[in-house]
Amino acid sequence: MKLATWNVNGFRAVLKKGFLDYLIESDPDIICLQETKMQPGQADFDAPEYHEYWNSAVRKGYSGTAVFTKTEPMNVSFHFDTEGYDDEGRVITAEYPEFYLVTVYTPNSKDELLRLDYRMEWEDVFADYVSRLDARKPVVLCGDLNVAHQEIDLKNPKTNRRNAGFTDEERGKLTDLLARGFVDSFRYLYPDRIAAYTWWSYRRNARATNAGWRIDYFLVSERIKDSIQDVVIRDDVFGSDHCPVELYLDVDKIQKGVMGI
Repeated sequence: MKLATWNVNGFRAVLKKGFLDYLIESDPDIICLQETKMQPGQADFDAPEYHEYWNSAVRKGYSGTAVFTKTEPMNVSFHFDTEGYDDEGRVITAEYPEFYLVTVYTPNSKDELLRLDYRMEWEDVFADYVSRLDARKPVVLCGDLNVAHQEIDLKNPKTNRRNAGFTDEERGKLTDLLARGFVDSFRYLYPDRIAAYTWWSYRRNARATNAGWRIDYFLVSERIKDSIQDVVIRDDVFGSDHCPVELYLDVDKIQKGVMGI
């Protein structure tokens, strides 16, 4: 199975910049989008081979996630907490027989870390949520986690130490999540690969010089890490300040493990 995740930084904008070309060329079984910035029906888009699921923010033109999947899920949920964390459209959960798929757009801590406290609370609630899912069946978690976990995951770690996305607090929350029984699929396969980034600032010609950050991830439950076949960062695909990330997963191996075969 091939899965893709992409922060499109506005779905209507990326449609004009080659999204359909990428979708046809890549042909993922499932693609998860973050920062869609729209309500369903606001874009002229038709991909009949995919079932579409949208979670839009209450505030129009802000945040939002989507899942396009060739196989209809057993269940789809747009809520991960009872109140206080659901109105920005940041999470979609799709249940398949073998695993839960969760796509997430983690809140940005903002300039001067104005939203760091909220981010820390949100991280705890979200980690509890995916841990509850993981207790039932394996989880594949993907999206823009808005953090570079290790120094190897961004071009300039020293100068960004207290900037949003590379604070000790944000990095620590990802460490805590992994410790609950999840694996960063890219680093599992490529622990020492450098200059592997998924986001570049629009400032100072950052993409052309590859002064980027790896903040888009596929995490999987540790017990299915052997089903990871490959992870590909598609930095050749433009249209957003992020690029897609693709995960190749042996679902048959997951199924055998879930069924105890």
